[in-house]
Amino acid sequence: MKTIGLLGGMSWESTAYYYRLLNEGVKEALGGLHSAKICLYSVDFAEVEQLQHQGKWEEAGALLANAAKGLEAAGAEGLMICTNTMHKVAPAIEQEISIPLLHIADATAQLLVAEGIKTVGLLGTAFTMEQDFYKGRLTEHYGLQVITPDKLQRKVVHNIIYNELCLGDIQESSRQSYIDIINNLNDLGAEAVILGCTEIGLLVQQQHVSIPLYDTTRIHAESAVKWMLQEPDSVAGNLL
Repeated sequence: MKTIGLLGGMSWESTAYYYRLLNEGVKEALGGLHSAKICLYSVDFAEVEQLQHQGKWEEAGALLANAAKGLEAAGAEGLMICTNTMHKVAPAIEQEISIPLLHIADATAQLLVAEGIKTVGLLGTAFTMEQDFYKGRLTEHYGLQVITPDKLQRKVVHNIIYNELCLGDIQESSRQSYIDIINNLNDLGAEAVILGCTEIGLLVQQQHVSIPLYDTTRIHAESAVKWMLQEPDSVAGNLL
């Protein structure tokens, strides 16, 4: 089993979910007392959030790249960024490490394509829904058509993430808002919806809506478990 490095704390609520999913996945695959080999660097999210909203992405990238180097030095053989939004600075992180980065959008898109989805709705932070680093990767690398909510709905989605979900605050009224927005994306032609923020799965699950939901946290973790358990000679052709 390879050791995975988790660049987490953005927020710690979803990082805890990652930790559980990785360990459950390894236990299911190997049985007995097996658990995942994990190195974790958990940042202070308040620092990162401030840089995000000030548009200081270069500084945020440098902060996370330094943390990633620490994970590599600690023995991580692969890296996961435990947040969708901060994949915006994935190139800056990759430049500073020699281990592979398992990209959350790739893991999600590969599953969508494998299951025949062509048009997908996207929920996440305003950065993820509005900027090209995420949508562009889905479109350019995988040929997916991506639909996002309108401006007002995007604001609702964004505010609930930062003001509630990142604080572990689960509100029924917010769940209903998300359900309404998801149903609207379905009406606009989405065949499925990506929960493109690692906290959203804490609020909305498949039983709440009829349209298929793709929880990026779970998908990312499941793909990482497969990577961790690959035989060494099969790794090169199967990196995400």
